[in-house]
Amino acid sequence: MEIQHTTLLIIGGGPGGYVAAIRAAQLGIATTLVEGDTLGGTCLNIGCIPSKALIHAAEAYHQAHHFMGDSTLGIQVQSASIDVTKTVLWKDGIVARLTGGVGALLKKHGVKVIKGWAQIVDGKTVDVTPNVPDAQPLRIQGEHLLLATGSVELGLPGMPFGGRVISSTQALSPTSVPKKLVVVGGGYIGLELGTVYRKLGADVTVVEAQDRLLPLYDEELVKPVATSLRKLGLQVQLGCKVQGMNAAGDAVRVIDSAGRESELAADQVLVAIGRVPRTHGWGLEQLMLTMQGRALKVDDQCRTSMRNVWAIGDLTGEPMLAHRAMAQGEMVAEIISGKRRHFAPAAIAAVCFTDPEVVVAGLSPAEAAKAGLDCITANFPFAANGRAMTLEATDGFVRVVARRDNHRIVGWQAVGAGVSELSTAFSHSLEMGACLEDVAGTIHAHPTLGEAVQEAALRALGHALHI
Repeated sequence: MEIQHTTLLIIGGGPGGYVAAIRAAQLGIATTLVEGDTLGGTCLNIGCIPSKALIHAAEAYHQAHHFMGDSTLGIQVQSASIDVTKTVLWKDGIVARLTGGVGALLKKHGVKVIKGWAQIVDGKTVDVTPNVPDAQPLRIQGEHLLLATGSVELGLPGMPFGGRVISSTQALSPTSVPKKLVVVGGGYIGLELGTVYRKLGADVTVVEAQDRLLPLYDEELVKPVATSLRKLGLQVQLGCKVQGMNAAGDAVRVIDSAGRESELAADQVLVAIGRVPRTHGWGLEQLMLTMQGRALKVDDQCRTSMRNVWAIGDLTGEPMLAHRAMAQGEMVAEIISGKRRHFAPAAIAAVCFTDPEVVVAGLSPAEAAKAGLDCITANFPFAANGRAMTLEATDGFVRVVARRDNHRIVGWQAVGAGVSELSTAFSHSLEMGACLEDVAGTIHAHPTLGEAVQEAALRALGHALHI
């Protein structure tokens, strides 16, 4: 067996792994990256990017149907149709360009990329089975081992993927639109994809075990999303648990909180109940690392319990966000190069690309109170924002949370059309330790949705100008 040597050996070419590899190479560290599937990981291939592409396509199709009626804009179209196969090809084209770009960047910086499946031998040694024709197995030894294997979809016991039961991965590459779709899980993945299929013409029912949708977000933020879902005609069953398929295999058995059982007819069933760290199938058990639940335990430098073995991204648990993994990967590369770094972000913004979108960064009012902080909270509605009116997108608001004593901002939340783009402003103000006066005193361009950020800060200070 051929033996290769490197300084940094990375398992996993997702957002965390490839960013770590690029940064390490920039710093002069000999780096080898092992990826068994396609570069870009879940995010680029079967997650963030393809889902947003389908969200855009579904919204465009939905708008076309809207213009077939009595549009307030005066636009009228005679008919609208969609070729789902062509839409998927367009989506796949975007994915291919991005993953190809990642490969080009790795090559440009001199990272050695090995396409194959890794199996850990010990903390410095990995055996690789290449997935390239005629390639022979090899052993790679590195001074540092970085684990970036990501996560996998969580299945439902007694309801395995296959047949009518599909995962989000399969839902992102439809060959047709089912007449009736049941979505198990009312979190962000279930609602994003459920909305896509509803806009494409499917009858969609979302089943959620808890008593409200998006249970990780506070009720005030979720309310505009729930209202929008009702307008779309998407059905929701809360406080219900899925028991499996019926005997005929054409309906989902559901039991409510009172113990009553019913059946939901389904041509397809999308199970979207979350993701778990990918800890099996590649020899992690050989290292006997300290775990924290299902995730690998790491410190504030992403060190595991074994010297020179590092872990980043979804493998280390929540929040499972691509941008968190990227930041961790960059940091680990810099630490290995000799720089002094710690992973201590003031906040990591999270976005739910529902209709309308939801973005949170820092502490919510409830979280601030739980932390013992006396805070001011203020909302500014998009109904009072000129740009939102011109976009016919007046549902939602921006909310700021700041300490009462020194006005330092500790959290931002927003719900509305396009608010994902406000996440940058939210992260900046939190990372820089901004106070309400800093944001309120900054001139914001008019007319923009971003004016709602300034107005929320002004309102918290008691002198909003446009409400």
